[in-house]
Amino acid sequence: MQQPTILNELRRMSARVGRNILLVQGAGGNSSIKDGDVLWVKASGTWLSDAENKDIFVPVALAAARAALAAGDERAPLASGAQTTLRASIETALHALMPHPVVLHVHSVNTIAWAVRTDSGEEFAARLQGLSWCRLGYHHPGLPLAQAVHKAIAQGNFDVLILGNHGLVVGAATCAEAEALVADVERRLALAPRDAAIADQDALQRICVGTDYRLPNDPLSHSTATDPHSLSIATGGSLYPDHVVFLGPAMPVLTDNANLAAETTRITAGGLPPPVAYLVPGAGAVIRNDVSAGAEAMLSCLALVTGRIPLAADVIYLSQVSEQALLNWDAEHYRQQLTANR
Repeated sequence: MQQPTILNELRRMSARVGRNILLVQGAGGNSSIKDGDVLWVKASGTWLSDAENKDIFVPVALAAARAALAAGDERAPLASGAQTTLRASIETALHALMPHPVVLHVHSVNTIAWAVRTDSGEEFAARLQGLSWCRLGYHHPGLPLAQAVHKAIAQGNFDVLILGNHGLVVGAATCAEAEALVADVERRLALAPRDAAIADQDALQRICVGTDYRLPNDPLSHSTATDPHSLSIATGGSLYPDHVVFLGPAMPVLTDNANLAAETTRITAGGLPPPVAYLVPGAGAVIRNDVSAGAEAMLSCLALVTGRIPLAADVIYLSQVSEQALLNWDAEHYRQQLTANR
């Protein structure tokens, strides 16, 4: 199937956005552009940062996708002549529903840091004044989220969508306008991160000796454990879907007196998989040797988000039901597999 020239604009914009960790982490986020009755949307498990050097977009039959959604079916039928083995993004229904030619969905660190708080309503209203925007509570990605967006669209048009415990979606006429709108929202919602103590790398190295764990690649990841408030938030529950998918629910803590190998054995003896990562209070984080690049990115994201949530904020966590729905979701197992093979 021949790719339209406008797809090049989407590639360039997506790659720029995908390289900004404050907007996109790993395989998170997605983008799309409509070309007649074809919706070109990012494929599940691919990285926006790869948009210029890999074929990460798949063509979806737009009218058929909207009809499927109306019938309660989140499957995205590929356009006639599509030659790909990739699946369309989990959020394809959302992209199909939005009337804008270009739709960009990002896991903005600043947006998430606001959207997990119970007291952010007035702040959103003040900071987003002048924009056409809407805020939704948390909905499971895919069909449930698309159905919630469909109801919101029925109430009126908007260009900016704040997703509770999830991120930011914008719609615009062009790729340049979508990117500029995300930048504008980012400026309005910007939060300064707290300073955190430096990690005790020597102590972490000693903890990892003889185990399947190591220090994370990104030194920033340690701040979730070296800042007491970030540690409290991170161990209180899960804040957003990709955390659950790539790191597991909440974050396990390794106390001063605990042995990493023994603690991991205790957990696996109960039938659970070995934790992707541990937080060591006051020292930093450790991560499994065999984890994907996506898990590394999400450990960085956790530090970026928790470090921006104020001390007095009342945090909203995902429910256990929501966590289990994410962990048992075939679509996310597929995305994890692609990320692991990146």
